[in-house]
Amino acid sequence: MEAPTVSLLPKLPWLALLFFSATSAADGQDMPRVRQTIRDLTSPALHGRGYVQQGDQKAASYLRTRFQALGLQPLTPSYTQPFTLAVNTFPGRAELRCGNTRLQPGVDFIVEPASGGGTLAKSATQLDTLVFSDEAVQQRFLAQPLRGQVVVLRQRDLARLAKEPLLAQHLDQASARITLMNGKLTASIAQEQVSQVRLQVLASKWPTSVKASIKIKVDAKLEPYYNTQNLIGYVRGRTQPDSFLVVTAHYDHLGQMGKDIYFPGANDNASGTAMLLELAAYYAQPVHQPAYSIAFIVFGAEEAGLLGSQYFTEHPLFPLTHIRFLMNLDLLGTGDEGITVVNGRLLESAFQHLTQLNDANHFVPQIAARGRAANSDHFPFSERGVPAFFLYTRGGITAYHDVYDRAETLPLTAFTGVFHLITNFLAFLGG
Repeated sequence: MEAPTVSLLPKLPWLALLFFSATSAADGQDMPRVRQTIRDLTSPALHGRGYVQQGDQKAASYLRTRFQALGLQPLTPSYTQPFTLAVNTFPGRAELRCGNTRLQPGVDFIVEPASGGGTLAKSATQLDTLVFSDEAVQQRFLAQPLRGQVVVLRQRDLARLAKEPLLAQHLDQASARITLMNGKLTASIAQEQVSQVRLQVLASKWPTSVKASIKIKVDAKLEPYYNTQNLIGYVRGRTQPDSFLVVTAHYDHLGQMGKDIYFPGANDNASGTAMLLELAAYYAQPVHQPAYSIAFIVFGAEEAGLLGSQYFTEHPLFPLTHIRFLMNLDLLGTGDEGITVVNGRLLESAFQHLTQLNDANHFVPQIAARGRAANSDHFPFSERGVPAFFLYTRGGITAYHDVYDRAETLPLTAFTGVFHLITNFLAFLGG
């Protein structure tokens, strides 16, 4: 089924930049266009590229238009490979008050990915950590009714609860659980929903008096069969069109948390998607047409568990055995400390050529090798024997899965160097 076309922004500034500089387009990436792409993908109009207000569909429509403008050939109608997933969403209220203080969602607190919804006005019950060491205290706690209560625990208690199933099950009877976090708030996505409201709050924002009245309003909606998609376009190879080099990136992100807060996802992964589009613009030019066909795949639902790439490997649009090499692009917005290459320790010969290219041309400050890791969309391919690297940048800003991963603060320190490293490496492979 062809995915619906969704009207996006009244104006698409990238169109004016598409042919901004013929010279830069011929020689490499166009950085004004890169910046505009990242601004577009992180715009409030795309709702964090998640599953509230069809953020993922709007992002896909935007990318479909970009594929068409570049002249990429489709392998399916409208470049689209549809699939479904279950996903827990927070489309309405996400509110927390401690006494007279209203905490700000995304900044002071987040809703845990599997949280249920609910409305509560209670005083909080602090978990006594003696329950982990004192048998009598534990028994008294287990005998205490928790239904309708708001229980507060510390971040360090979570690991201890994992070893105490009776305590964990008893805590699940509370109507709400608040975990006080010492570090940053890191949001995520779940495919299931629990009945309990679960929040994570910065410990520094929590009131000294835990007897203060707690007011919680959270709207949660489990979408059991949400329709989303991958997008695939390609440039036909000059001499070996049935063999493929593949460039991948995920375009989805965490979406919204309540009506007013969304996660922009500039580094993760508007940066990788922008790199993929720049590489597509480069190889779509006749002067750079590769010997092998080169496919550009943007995956949906990576944040929900690599679901888009998993679906593609289970329903490939061309045989996986025809893939000569796959390059996955994720978190490419920094680079002060260079890049890391996942599978670099497994594919030693390919990694050696990559480092030799960098040693000769100084594209990035450093290249570090890493072994097998199930941390991005290369993994389902690697598990099926496809030679694949996953490149990500290191150093610079640390915003990740939070409201601070914004386009305006993304340095793109190594973006140009990574672009040239990739094109030189693909040329080495026969691209």
